[in-house]
Amino acid sequence: MSPQPFWFADALAQEGSAALPPLQGEHTADVCIVGGGFTGLWTAIQTRLKRPDWRIVLLEKGRCGGGASGRNGGCMLTWSTKYASLCHYFGEQEAAWLLRASEQAVFDIATFCQQHGIDADLRLGGAVYAASNRAQQGRLQPVLQQLEQAGLNRWQALDDAATQARSGSALMRDGAWTDAAGSVHPGKLVRGLLRVARALGVEVHELSPVQAVGGSLPVRVSTDQGILHAPRVVLALNAETPALLPQFASHLLLVSSDMIITEPAPAQIAALGLDQGQAVCDLRTFVHYWRSTPDGRLMLGKGGNLLPFGNRLHPAFDAPSRYQPMLHHALRRFFPSLASVPLARSWTGASERSASGLPCFGELPRQRGVYYGFGYSGNGVVQSHLGGQILSSLLLDEDNIWTRSGLAQGPQASFPPEPVRWLGAQLVRGAIRRVETAEDRAQPSRWLDRKLARLASMAGKADARS
Repeated sequence: MSPQPFWFADALAQEGSAALPPLQGEHTADVCIVGGGFTGLWTAIQTRLKRPDWRIVLLEKGRCGGGASGRNGGCMLTWSTKYASLCHYFGEQEAAWLLRASEQAVFDIATFCQQHGIDADLRLGGAVYAASNRAQQGRLQPVLQQLEQAGLNRWQALDDAATQARSGSALMRDGAWTDAAGSVHPGKLVRGLLRVARALGVEVHELSPVQAVGGSLPVRVSTDQGILHAPRVVLALNAETPALLPQFASHLLLVSSDMIITEPAPAQIAALGLDQGQAVCDLRTFVHYWRSTPDGRLMLGKGGNLLPFGNRLHPAFDAPSRYQPMLHHALRRFFPSLASVPLARSWTGASERSASGLPCFGELPRQRGVYYGFGYSGNGVVQSHLGGQILSSLLLDEDNIWTRSGLAQGPQASFPPEPVRWLGAQLVRGAIRRVETAEDRAQPSRWLDRKLARLASMAGKADARS
């Protein structure tokens, strides 16, 4: 199998274009954006729409979309199930606003694609969260009750029959569905955003890895072949953040999310009821998640796998998933009718988990004019649209609801230092896996539950959801 993520390879094959030329020589610009994924491109587009007179230059180390934006599951999910975390860090008023903003962003992305002719296979089929074993039943109730009490509940409870019909799996129970969600081909979306950004006048250089960012205003951004001077710089680096910004290493934990996708089987997908584009997640800590494609493939993924020491970008992040057998077993378990459908590809990628489970944005405290955004924690397809609005507002020095948001005030929580962080994360992951294996086999373990609670506390209670 090819090591390239399915979505990114598929988008490039359909596009059929060569890489954009790298930055060469010395240049000046009004804005430099480092990173050609969702966050960087949304920031470039939204800034350009506000300031068409500015020269905006975007630098990408490889091909735009080659990182997390072109290799995620393409599940368009919101912050509704993170309402408790939003309240904890930002208070109820802002939590309600951020939740509604994330729900609206689902529809705003769909509208943007329609207006700009981006054919990203986007389908607003909603989302289903449900229990995949007996132990998970009831886990949705606290957050749904909290949403209901706050007047924010957009979810509909499903009985077991409806849960199985919407999720496509007879294993699923006790579910809920929301219309503010769906699925998208992330490779086509990110390459479509690239096309729109360039059409608006954003200058993009691929194959331009940034070596250093520093100096007084204007900031000097150095690549392997060129130099760019700009008074405003955005670092939208995702998993590259710890390498270029080591001061944020304690706020992040890199962990792989691994995926497989089948060859097309449209008849079987339709028979399962998965042909509407809905995104589905179970309720374990390291969730299983799946969605179909318009041509009848099924993508299934699972987070919380490879944990590199020191947040280093392990070579396995750019290889076929070493967890393919585990994922294939899960696919056959959830969907016995797809057992004989061949797999088209497996892949993996680094997901940057923040200690709060929420992204953060801001200006570097000792580097004026340099802004950053990171930490989507597995929920970035929709939330990166909001990140683009925050970063664009910061670039323009606006005083608005985005710049006043708690999300724009920097990291909200930290992990323990190495080696405690890595050791704690390994122990927590191992305990979680043992608990979840026991739950799948209907063999609950109180000892493991107690052990898991203690380890989670020691490791900083990182949000491990995908």
